[in-house]
Amino acid sequence: MHTTKTKSYNIEKKLVYDAYKAVKDNAGAAGVDKQTIEQFDADLRGNLYKIWNRMSSGSYFPPPVRAVSIPKKTGGQRILGVPTVADRVAQMVVKQIVERTLEPIFLPDSYGYRPNKSALDAIGVTRERCWKYDWVLEFDIRGLFDNIDHTLLLRAVRKHVKCEWALLYIERWLTAPMQLEDGTRVERTRGTPQGGVVSPVLANLFMHYVFDVWMTRGHPDLPWCRYADDGLVHCRTEAEAVAIKAALAARLAECRLEMHPDKTKIVYCKDGKRRSSYPNTKFDFLGYGFRPRIVRDRKSKRVFTSFGPQVSASSLKAMRQKVRELNLRKHTHVRLADIARKLNPLLQGWLNCYGRYCPSALYPLWNYTNATLVAWAMRKYKRYAGRKIQAGQMIGSIAIKRPRLFVHWRQGRVGAFA
Repeated sequence: MHTTKTKSYNIEKKLVYDAYKAVKDNAGAAGVDKQTIEQFDADLRGNLYKIWNRMSSGSYFPPPVRAVSIPKKTGGQRILGVPTVADRVAQMVVKQIVERTLEPIFLPDSYGYRPNKSALDAIGVTRERCWKYDWVLEFDIRGLFDNIDHTLLLRAVRKHVKCEWALLYIERWLTAPMQLEDGTRVERTRGTPQGGVVSPVLANLFMHYVFDVWMTRGHPDLPWCRYADDGLVHCRTEAEAVAIKAALAARLAECRLEMHPDKTKIVYCKDGKRRSSYPNTKFDFLGYGFRPRIVRDRKSKRVFTSFGPQVSASSLKAMRQKVRELNLRKHTHVRLADIARKLNPLLQGWLNCYGRYCPSALYPLWNYTNATLVAWAMRKYKRYAGRKIQAGQMIGSIAIKRPRLFVHWRQGRVGAFA
């Protein structure tokens, strides 16, 4: 008599395939097995079946995550934990399951890593609140992803996630070791790897209870905004901001986290009507710099001081560095149109991100990009060697004739060419 073997968990194969499509769209590097997405695709059916089969039987154990060191904008290094392609697919299966349960409980002013919410949404709401409230506490949590307490996190996960196999695999991912570049494996007793697919939703759940719910219950009259480990609390007075800072530091310590001493500060949102003096009158949030700046009223043409966002100096520096790293000025074997195809996706992304508020603050980046094109022309064409002004005039004339060639040229004001 033939008996059909039943699986421990009923996981639809379509869930695994949908997860794979999401992982492929996100791209990403290879994990410890050095398998790329292209190599995974070579036996797609077989690889997806293995994931489904092991997850359905309860026998899926994640491999170690690969430690990758990347530079921070503010200096130093951040360690990402890169899972294998197959493990990213498995994590995506669980993420898409638990997100359905967790997304409805998250509060509106939590913006990080959530569907239908973005950093620009957070910038927009912060801009309006800075006009209404004179003070803001800008806080940052030191190493959130590395320091999340597993016991506290799993207590929150079990409260909301009732899917047995999702719980099983979340616990296994939390303790999967990290493999360093020399092959050494480091066991993990806290944290969730920054770079893991399921990590952002777990971090959001942790911070939902550590901060979001705590603020809403304890300080319902003070608006706040959080994007992962970066957050703001708007206050009416300096004394109120000082009190909230102390209370939040104690709350974080209670949950085994630490407020970053260098990245946490109280800021006075100074504008033309706010006359008080205070040492801190600016802060950076999600790539934007909030500070007093001179603006002109479109209707009355009146000039006044407002407090609002524009692309931050550190973001501009990072974007210029990215253009520099492309080493375009040495690509003398290609045409200008080829450079445009390489550069435009970057420029469009930056324009989408930083062009929403005070787009004129991007002019230094556009000027730097144009200077790079001029340097390229001086290397490519012998007649322009050492003749920067003439090369600039040539690139400028192309911008007039073909204004849609580069993303920043399409804005009408393309910047300088010399």
